[in-house]
Amino acid sequence: MAHENKDYSKYFDFSGAKLISEDERGRTIRLDGRRIHIVSEPDYRQEKQRGKEDIKVHYEQAVPESLRRLGQGRKYMIYTYGCQMNEHDTEVMRGLFEEMGYTAADDRSEADVILLNTCAVRENAEDKVYGELGHLKRLKLQRPELILGVCGCMSQEAAVVNRIMHKHPYVDMVFGTHNIHRLPHLLEEAHYGKEMVIEVWSKEGDIIENLPKKREGLRAWVNIMYGCDKFCTYCIVPYTRGKERSRLPEDVIAEVRDLARQGFKEITLLGQNVNAYGKDFTDREYRFAHLMDDIRKIDIPRVRFTTSHPRDFDDHLIEVLAKGGNLVEHIHLPFQSGSNEVLKRMGRKYTREHFLELVDRIRQAMPDAVLTSDIIVGFPGETEAQFEETLSLVREARISMSYTFIYSPREGTPAADMADSVPHEEKRKRLLRLNELNAEMSLESNLELRDRVVQVLVEGESKNNANVLSGRTRSNKLIHFEGPKEWIGQFAYVRVTQPQTWFIRAEAVGIAEPAPEAYTFGA
Repeated sequence: MAHENKDYSKYFDFSGAKLISEDERGRTIRLDGRRIHIVSEPDYRQEKQRGKEDIKVHYEQAVPESLRRLGQGRKYMIYTYGCQMNEHDTEVMRGLFEEMGYTAADDRSEADVILLNTCAVRENAEDKVYGELGHLKRLKLQRPELILGVCGCMSQEAAVVNRIMHKHPYVDMVFGTHNIHRLPHLLEEAHYGKEMVIEVWSKEGDIIENLPKKREGLRAWVNIMYGCDKFCTYCIVPYTRGKERSRLPEDVIAEVRDLARQGFKEITLLGQNVNAYGKDFTDREYRFAHLMDDIRKIDIPRVRFTTSHPRDFDDHLIEVLAKGGNLVEHIHLPFQSGSNEVLKRMGRKYTREHFLELVDRIRQAMPDAVLTSDIIVGFPGETEAQFEETLSLVREARISMSYTFIYSPREGTPAADMADSVPHEEKRKRLLRLNELNAEMSLESNLELRDRVVQVLVEGESKNNANVLSGRTRSNKLIHFEGPKEWIGQFAYVRVTQPQTWFIRAEAVGIAEPAPEAYTFGA
């Protein structure tokens, strides 16, 4: 592939910089009047490598005793972009901040540290971060002691770090996805030093357990694995998140049990490809289906997972999910395109027929299953006929809702070097057509619930009306209904009265479970 011959070192070029010092802790340079301490920088080639070295698991405390008072009297704020994995990383960073004595700021003007936890999956996500950095420059000029940091997936890209160094020199610290546990030490260096600090690990390192987490609400994210080995041609994630590493099942189960004791009502198991869980174990035969079967026995009301890959969705997993109980009927199953030719160029390694066969096996075992998906339009070379195949697959598979995106080239991926023959205006039109179908399928799925009684986890008041409560069904459908505020945080039963496209209106039945003939478990 053409991208193999590119010299990605050019993205980390500081030809205008002066080397001040170099030792075992990296090098310090002066660039445009700012001292920059580069402990380690992102490297595309290293990020692509999948070594056979053993992943070790560490259980020591991430915050040493000497740093537990560093944040006393100081406040932090984190802006999070992107997927649930980023949300979970933010929960870990919140936990680290608070173990160091920091408290959360309600307003950026009172924050002593502001972090941008970034996403690299689409170009517009990166543009938002650069825009936010522009806004924060004014705040930094007003308060030079403010510490600004950029972390997350964007930081794993050499071109991004280079741009920050040249165009946003007021940023104080840059770190990636593999060394979040190093945040206390990076904060110490940023507080007492006058340099921008860059510490981005290109190789993922080991699994760090016992990291503190500050969670909010009724639902909790639980990482079960890190990284991805699929290398779909459009995707930057295998580079930014590293190779697949599964947490030990005993550590995952212990965390879920602890969340149950704390009273969480719902957990979502997270991984870039959760159903590849356990493939990297060499000492045991234990896969995602085994983990789900074990978690099924824990007393926590709802268990979800995201996201899965059709190639790794096996019959054992379907068999376990069909047992129901706390395993919900909602499955997020990204198919990306309905055309075999496009799927081949995407490197997805399955066909339209394989996907429909999988959907059929899921529905045979779980008739109430609600399927959602991710779809990309305008992939390089996509013809009108191939796009029509995507529309027809949505209908055939009865996908109730999809997250839809216009293809966005990511530097360093094979697709970025493919000839893009689809004009932007045509991509935009295709997205509109797909979204019209998306709305149609969502309404059709919601209409199936008319007059049925469903269970809702009541999460709070509706944003638009304090008298209306809001919550979600087992199949993740948004419900609005009038009911007492005391129900917030509990499971309620409601009768669906007005199914609409993106949410459902209902009337309260009660907190107690109604008679079986009135209640539809699979909704």
